[in-house]
Amino acid sequence: MEMSSVIAFACQRCGHCCEGVGGIVLSAYDIERLGDHLGLDRETLLTRFAEYVGGRQRLITGPDDYCIFYKQGCTVHPGRPDVCRAWPYFRGNIIDADSHAMAAEDCPGINRQASHAEFARQGRAYLVERGLTRPRGEDVPEALADLDPGTA
Repeated sequence: MEMSSVIAFACQRCGHCCEGVGGIVLSAYDIERLGDHLGLDRETLLTRFAEYVGGRQRLITGPDDYCIFYKQGCTVHPGRPDVCRAWPYFRGNIIDADSHAMAAEDCPGINRQASHAEFARQGRAYLVERGLTRPRGEDVPEALADLDPGTA
């Protein structure tokens, strides 16, 4: 089987994925990595930059409704959470063609010439290569849950 030469996603650094309230759920590993990157202990990081909602810690947004760390680009890119690392290869976009199509309307990095099947194939490979797939659980953002290569 020949692999597609179409690239399904190439980040354009537009910041659209950094806009919106409540989207960046933090796992314990995210909190540790981001805290290390910023030189902050867990308690200080969470007090300054997170809120506890629905049983989960999530990053707060600024008055402009962008992630608190977005200032014409990600100011914590090396320490960013796994949800940010995974975009646009979220569970919904991989398993649902309509969700993928809606994401492509807002994200100029999603190649509309790539079929949904090809986007899903490349997305699964990207997530597995980077260790971003997770079994569903208490400390797992839903966007990353149960997305191993065999998940339909």
